[in-house]
Amino acid sequence: MRGDSKPEVCVIGLGYIGLPTAAIIARANCPVTGIDVSQHVVDTINRGEIHIEEVDLDGLVHGVVQRRMLKASTQIVPADVFVIAVPTPFEKDGHHTPDTSYVMAAATEVAGVLKKGDAIILESTSPVGTTEAMRDLIHGLRPDLKMPGLTSDIADVSISYCPERVLPGKILEELTHNDRSIGGITPRCARKALAFYKRFVRGTCVTTDARSAEMTKLVENAYRDVNIAFANELSMISDSMGLDVWEVIKLANRHPRVNILQPGPGVGGHCIAVDPYFIIHGAPDHSPLIRTGRQVNDAKMHHVIAQAKSLVADNPGVKVACLGLAFKANIDDFRESPARFVAASLAREFGARVQVVEPYAGELPREFDGTGAALIDLDTALENCGILIVLVDHDVFRVVPAEERSHALVYDTRGIWPDAKITPAGASLRLAS
Repeated sequence: MRGDSKPEVCVIGLGYIGLPTAAIIARANCPVTGIDVSQHVVDTINRGEIHIEEVDLDGLVHGVVQRRMLKASTQIVPADVFVIAVPTPFEKDGHHTPDTSYVMAAATEVAGVLKKGDAIILESTSPVGTTEAMRDLIHGLRPDLKMPGLTSDIADVSISYCPERVLPGKILEELTHNDRSIGGITPRCARKALAFYKRFVRGTCVTTDARSAEMTKLVENAYRDVNIAFANELSMISDSMGLDVWEVIKLANRHPRVNILQPGPGVGGHCIAVDPYFIIHGAPDHSPLIRTGRQVNDAKMHHVIAQAKSLVADNPGVKVACLGLAFKANIDDFRESPARFVAASLAREFGARVQVVEPYAGELPREFDGTGAALIDLDTALENCGILIVLVDHDVFRVVPAEERSHALVYDTRGIWPDAKITPAGASLRLAS
């Protein structure tokens, strides 16, 4: 790739970040091949359709597929730029050890088709040092190519790290307009990645080293996690004192230098609920605040379960509607969702009394199998359920008028119905007016 010619791009991983990224790059008239291990995902995209819920993504994908700027495959192909956007979960080993195996598997595939002049960019949220570890892996597989940071000559390939900063529901807008931190293994790598991102990013692109960019992404999400933990801890304190936490926060935020976030049933998603553990794992002796924030937000889920179980047990025979399973409003992403965890716990305890309303789901997740719980629509829930437990602040839930829920006991973990009255059972248990 030279001059102003459009690079051929290969995006590995076509999930919540990879597919929107591939579509935006294709919209910039760079031919893109998206790679995914799922044949269903590949076939869906090649029909010009999408397998995830995201605002305006369906029209964009349909358009770039129709123009033959985007195609999908299960097999890696040669390209000028490789963008890796695969999952980076943590292991369920009790220590939350980061699992970078998907990144390394993708890097192994890239190594097989890599040529001189190519650029590799890791976008997956990763522990500090992952980009260098990926470089070392590729170096072992392709000793014929000079790697950045491992040669005194000009390297044959470029390797960089550039995480996304997006909000589900606004991914296309924020991929385009948000600032980006681009970390190269060498300054030359960063400059090459910068030139690539400026083709489709309108926000400011700032270059740095790979390790700093990796840490920056983790810090951003850990910062939010700790601040949410303060709000969640405050909500549990308010419950114990018989206070309305929403009123307390509203009044406290009138201070010009106070901005308390809103509490909820916990913290979910693949970013905020996961990334702080990468920092903790990398510096366990120096991260007590971040660790405590994670513990508080996990504890809030169990607090909500205890409150909800008490409410349901005190009202035998009354049907229960759990409103929402997603980790945040107006999306179909249920990863690490506290709402999903709470609803499933109630279903295992109370069986068929528990109904679930989730407008972004076609069926209940597997953990509901055998519980007797059913997926129902909102109107059915309002007609038949005497207990409403708000777990997600979907817009469709927010607009339910007071008269349609006046018959029900309400446990509102999101504070979306401020007209509800506090019951003697606790500050978070509300009886609709």
